[in-house]
Amino acid sequence: MKGKTYRSFHTDVIHAGQEIDPLFGGVSVPIYQTSTFAFRDADQGADRFAGRDPGYVYTRIGNPTTKALEDNLALLEGGCGALATSTGMAAVTTLYAALLDKDTHMIGTAACYGPSRMVMETEFSRFGVEADFIDTSDLAHIERLIRPSTRLLYIETPANPTLILTDLRACARLAEKHNLLLAVDNTFSSPMLQKPLELGADIVLHSLTKFINGHSDVVGGVLIAKEEALFKKLQKVLRLMGGTMDPHQAWLVLRGVKTLALRVEKAQRTAAELASYLASHPKIAWVNYPGLASHPQHELAKAQMSGFGSMICFGLKGGYEAGKKMINAVKLAALAVSLGGIESLIQHPASMTHAGVPKKERESAGITDDLIRLSVGCEGIEDLQADLEQALDKA
Repeated sequence: MKGKTYRSFHTDVIHAGQEIDPLFGGVSVPIYQTSTFAFRDADQGADRFAGRDPGYVYTRIGNPTTKALEDNLALLEGGCGALATSTGMAAVTTLYAALLDKDTHMIGTAACYGPSRMVMETEFSRFGVEADFIDTSDLAHIERLIRPSTRLLYIETPANPTLILTDLRACARLAEKHNLLLAVDNTFSSPMLQKPLELGADIVLHSLTKFINGHSDVVGGVLIAKEEALFKKLQKVLRLMGGTMDPHQAWLVLRGVKTLALRVEKAQRTAAELASYLASHPKIAWVNYPGLASHPQHELAKAQMSGFGSMICFGLKGGYEAGKKMINAVKLAALAVSLGGIESLIQHPASMTHAGVPKKERESAGITDDLIRLSVGCEGIEDLQADLEQALDKA
């Protein structure tokens, strides 16, 4: 992995793992839009396939543009290497396929991204993998469920969409005690606000579609490993299963990551103001935002995060029907799934992103029918608050 980290995260997102194009001096990383790479001669081809020559062979196996993105993200998270994937779910399924065998078991956060749970319960279960999805903020519950066959502890914190936090340092101690691997979906925080590998995790993953790209115009994922042996294990599965990233896709994400710090700072400031506004509104029943003192794990958020992020969830006193009227009346924030973009998005998880999770399990995970998730973007606070105000008036 090329590059170094700097004193400031603002510098890292722009320069970590990057270098001036040696051929023509381009400041922006070139897009190597090619499926295959020519060899000088047969001996070089043999050396590249055998790994004796570090050059490129075929874009599914590796590409210079994708590698530039991977180097940047590995350095931002403090890992030994990164693997860019075609989608966030390609990262999740690669992780599961690489680490879980028939008759093995994993424990995951119940309120995680819906498909991350659904693919385990509906597809990997067909091959004999077992899983328990629970409230991982309850550490005693995690430990009670650990079996001899347990291999993976899969944490999403803050959880999607409830914004409940899990203590990563404590989970790392549990994982070490029971010889488990700890993987953390860090999508909601980005490496700007939380560094799971520094807190003891073995693997970190992101949906690059969200904060890291930040412009709602490309999908992607990434896996970042702390240790080389684990990185190689993940890399082998990713290359064989083919969920690798396209070079043009990688270039777009690399362009997006350069403004990550600026976007997160702006959106986070706005989210803090909006969370306070919503918490005091007479039509709002409850608000969950890690930056509010009322959040049940506000102190944990201060201890393991460097900021509270820009995701808010809340419920209206009129329940789902009032919430439906409200999100239908919003004019500035788009009624759309996804999150972490420069524009604000609002959605109803129970009928949208988590609709595939059975109602009983959804509610036990805290994803109630009245829950509305707001991804705060970079618009002006005055405009966003006015938009929410007029929408609440119609609820």
